[in-house]
Amino acid sequence: MTSAIPQTWNPNQYARNAGFVPALGLPVLDLLAPQPGERILDLGCGDGALTEKLASLGCQVVGVDSSPAQVAAAQARGLDARVVDAHHLPFEAEFDAVFSNAALHWMRQPEAVLAGVWRALEPGGRFVGEMGGAGNIALVLEALQTVLARRGVDIQQASPWYFPDEAEYRHKLEAAGFVVTSIERFPRPTPLPGDLGDWLETFASSFLGLIPDDERNQVIAELRELLRPNLLNDEGVWVMDYVRLRFAATKPWSDADERAYAVMLADIALAAAV
Repeated sequence: MTSAIPQTWNPNQYARNAGFVPALGLPVLDLLAPQPGERILDLGCGDGALTEKLASLGCQVVGVDSSPAQVAAAQARGLDARVVDAHHLPFEAEFDAVFSNAALHWMRQPEAVLAGVWRALEPGGRFVGEMGGAGNIALVLEALQTVLARRGVDIQQASPWYFPDEAEYRHKLEAAGFVVTSIERFPRPTPLPGDLGDWLETFASSFLGLIPDDERNQVIAELRELLRPNLLNDEGVWVMDYVRLRFAATKPWSDADERAYAVMLADIALAAAV
């Protein structure tokens, strides 16, 4: 059996090869509709590019990521960023919204993540995100299976990714207590800024790390040849076969929450009348 190894992140490499990730996350920010003064948790903040955008809009943002290197890069932007495992979020009713872009598909225990997001939100809070959906990088996964199987690697065991369809993720959201206000899955072919090998080195280290160093270039060359007919366009640009899952959900008020809120409003009104 092939043992999975953790994905590793290099902030400089990420900025060079994956600048399209935060750029393509801007529509998710629009769906979030952040308001000045709101307290927002950026779940899987990476190097903080979108966390910084939220802060510039007047939000009080906390970014969390499991990569110490990425968190350090976010902190270098002057952001409140913390090394946190998303499967064990430590927050209790602290946020008006939780935002996540291109991170949830790296979290292989979605039930634990959703339970933590639920706890982190105040009643009425929003959870908005985008992640890889079913069918994401299907051609790449097929090529990885072919090339790595020759070397005795089972990519099903090595894969760090979780790509659900909309029905599956809706069910998980609702089972966690959320009310889903929108969810959609759509293809988004994504041009890369450089070579396919750069993408593999940045995003597929869980697989490449299982290959001896002296074979890595050969593996990348074989992947390049297999994927060239489908992913390299006539202009010589590699275009990844991305499929994204975008959603918005809310944590509803319970009866107890509504009673407590009514009492608070009554106390405020009474104090104002005195």
